[in-house]
Amino acid sequence: MTSEPLVIWRLIDGKPGHMQQSLGLVRALQALVPCEVLDIDVASQPVGLLDLFLRRFPGGFMKRRPHLVVGAGHATHFGLLAAKRVTGAFTVVLMKPSLPQFFFDLMIVPEHDDMPPGPRVITTRGVLNPMRPGIKQAGSVMVLLGGESKHAGWDDAAVLQQLEIVVASVPDATRLVIADSRRTPDSLSKVLFERYGNRFQAWDACPAGWLAETLAETESVWVTEDSVSMVYEALTAGCRVGLLKLPAAEAESRVMRGVQRLVSDGAVTRFNDWYSGQHGLDSPPPFNEAERVAALVLQRLRQGEQ
Repeated sequence: MTSEPLVIWRLIDGKPGHMQQSLGLVRALQALVPCEVLDIDVASQPVGLLDLFLRRFPGGFMKRRPHLVVGAGHATHFGLLAAKRVTGAFTVVLMKPSLPQFFFDLMIVPEHDDMPPGPRVITTRGVLNPMRPGIKQAGSVMVLLGGESKHAGWDDAAVLQQLEIVVASVPDATRLVIADSRRTPDSLSKVLFERYGNRFQAWDACPAGWLAETLAETESVWVTEDSVSMVYEALTAGCRVGLLKLPAAEAESRVMRGVQRLVSDGAVTRFNDWYSGQHGLDSPPPFNEAERVAALVLQRLRQGEQ
């Protein structure tokens, strides 16, 4: 790369989870080198096989040719391939792709996807995210609730019972916030609103950037163990992380095995271990997969220029 800014095309599909992953990588790159980022919405302006065949990238984006094109989600695949064919840019897909691996220059894949290792594969602990630690407010506690999923069972009563114990342990109620999510059952969200009032933050009423800002300044975070992405976001934000127990799914998933590895490594603490006094909520070691991956991406880019 030259002294010019690194020009990045970020292909987005409109799905919040996918957009968070690519945003995490892009922001980590921006922290390392000057960047010029162009977001391209392939959901509203799809790129297909015909574009790839005709060596074109629709939408008039060629005024600023990229050095790097990144995308998360299957809907970004053809856009990545078309951009590569038209511009020769280095392509990074943030997932286990549904197309053959040789189509992409680099694949960023969470370890729970069990991707075979290879020269084009970087394995991560969890998916990337843009969270950053800030100045922690002493005694602050946040509870993040998920909902029904294929990775774990769900029990409103069990969650509420653990929540009440956590809430009782917080000396200053003004330092407590409880947030639900898209998957949280409406019945539980209603109880939370009635019971905790202004300490409850409904997911559909969250201001833009609220979660990132709140995690950055929160000291301790409790997360239902189904919400794996929120576990990794809290760790990346430098929070002490506890896991609220849920009924086990019929079969243990690869995702939950990843959570168990975090427990074994001492990065997170299970509710029962905390409640019994066996373990406290310890400060986690520095955890920033986006930063690590960004450095590796830049290394690959520089190697390609030699």
